[in-house]
Amino acid sequence: MEKARPLWANPLQFVFACISYAVGLGNVWRFPYLCQMYGGGSFLVPYVMMLMVEGMPLLYLELAVGQRMRQGSIGAWRTISPYLGGVGLASVVVSFFLSTYYNIINAWAFWYLFHSFQDPLPWSVCPLNDNHTGYDEECEKASSTQYFWYRKTLNISPSIQDSGHVQWEPALCLILAWLVVYLCILRGTESTGKVVYFTALLPYCVLLIYLVRGLTLHGATNGLAYMFTPKLEQLANPKAWINAATQIFFSLGLGFGSLIAFASYNEPSNDCQKHAIIVSLINSSTSVFASIVTFSIYGFKATFNYESCLNKVILLLTNSFDLEDGFLTASNLEQVKGYLESTFPDKYSEVLPQMKNCSLQSELATAVQGTGLSFIVYTEAIKNMEVSQLWSVLYFFMLLMLGIGSMLGNTAAILTPLTDNKVISSHLPKEAISGLVCLVNCVIGLVFTMEAGNYWFDIFNDYAATLSLLLIVLVETIAVCYVYGLRRFEGDLKAMTGRTLNWYWKAMWAGVSPLLIISLFVFYLSDYILTGTLQYQAWDASQGQLVTKDYPPYALAVIGLLVASSIMCIPLVALGTFIVRCLKRGDTPPVA
Repeated sequence: MEKARPLWANPLQFVFACISYAVGLGNVWRFPYLCQMYGGGSFLVPYVMMLMVEGMPLLYLELAVGQRMRQGSIGAWRTISPYLGGVGLASVVVSFFLSTYYNIINAWAFWYLFHSFQDPLPWSVCPLNDNHTGYDEECEKASSTQYFWYRKTLNISPSIQDSGHVQWEPALCLILAWLVVYLCILRGTESTGKVVYFTALLPYCVLLIYLVRGLTLHGATNGLAYMFTPKLEQLANPKAWINAATQIFFSLGLGFGSLIAFASYNEPSNDCQKHAIIVSLINSSTSVFASIVTFSIYGFKATFNYESCLNKVILLLTNSFDLEDGFLTASNLEQVKGYLESTFPDKYSEVLPQMKNCSLQSELATAVQGTGLSFIVYTEAIKNMEVSQLWSVLYFFMLLMLGIGSMLGNTAAILTPLTDNKVISSHLPKEAISGLVCLVNCVIGLVFTMEAGNYWFDIFNDYAATLSLLLIVLVETIAVCYVYGLRRFEGDLKAMTGRTLNWYWKAMWAGVSPLLIISLFVFYLSDYILTGTLQYQAWDASQGQLVTKDYPPYALAVIGLLVASSIMCIPLVALGTFIVRCLKRGDTPPVA
């Protein structure tokens, strides 16, 4: 007899699994960046609109497909049409790429977490040079947090061509990260269902603690004012709308097959429409909540840097012009500078090159996202807090929970189609399949622990999923509405849940969402074409800053391979299915 499909213990477990997967690092480090870039509070207008016309409908579509077909992505789309098996395969390939590089972020979080127990924090001060006569030159030119990230954590090479060798400490952290993921997925929904309560809820506890701390920091209101002050002119910027759409798209994790995999373990009668709305709203609310936390800390950091800059200028002028201590203050600085410039023009011109231009607005306007926000900007703020070790431990533990929660979804997208396959599951137990997937991903992931590993991480992060996912979700919506048939699918949903599909979902699936995805696809292609030669940011140790370089030809070939390897699954599987069917028809003997 066929083995019964495992199920979630209750609907709450399923919702927590979806939240744990969808609410990830993008909510903490990309959404605040987009708010900063595209008009603060006014960015919420395109964001909410894209949630309504793209996020919720497509999330509901994937959950409904998984629950109706009760299979992983490959089996689900093959059930809809034998020619569509490549859609599921493309999802598995993208999820495999994502798992390979995403877990290195958890490895970095482990690395910072372990170092968070030191006093002082190792990124709070520059180390001494070899002669012990001063601070390390690279650290002085950059900053202590940048130095710890680029030199101590990554030990980064000057270019992608200088591969270097595997760094054993990050490599051990990566192995630990994969071991944790393996233990979480060991027994499928039975073990994952218990873990998701922790990975879904704990980040909110930490964010709440950080919110209370952030709001009490000096200068927090400067950051919050910067975030919530709307720049209405940005509403006319098409890039604001495009980035709002892509943020919703990737934040919910559409197209990876993870949501289909999770929904396949539901009872057929589960109300997936309600759960799609709940998960969408919680995910977006978390982004706004995380932004408030981020901007309060960002305001503290910017204010601290601004006041430090002013103090250096005050000290420089006081010493240069023999002014009385305490005479110069932040309030009279500009007035005194004007007086000194007019009274002592020659001496002032000598001092001028050493004087920094201090501006709170320019500090607040410095846009940072991704690893730069998590491992440089946040650590810069944390080192200046009281009891900085406590805040560092809390922050990196939260990052770990967010990262592991997303990894559970990524690995589910790979494992569910494999365990659904009768040939594979009949020869290997679930634990062995999970172990092999984790082992292969971990071995490939060692590339990211090399000296040039961060450059390869950026390649995978920028190109492994973007175009592929847009095409996958576009084919998914067309497949449900025009291959399987929207009326037929509506009947299936009514039979499962007893709920009639209203006009809103039908209009979004059949028209609005596909047109929006096509627009995004065209934008990305034109953006790549107009950009010309693809470039990356390389660390220059002599300058202590990032410099722009062109990718070498073999890196461009890898980028092309990453995009093509998933996208080509769709037409190749369809072609293969067509050829096999033609051959079978050809082999059938004619009836006498």
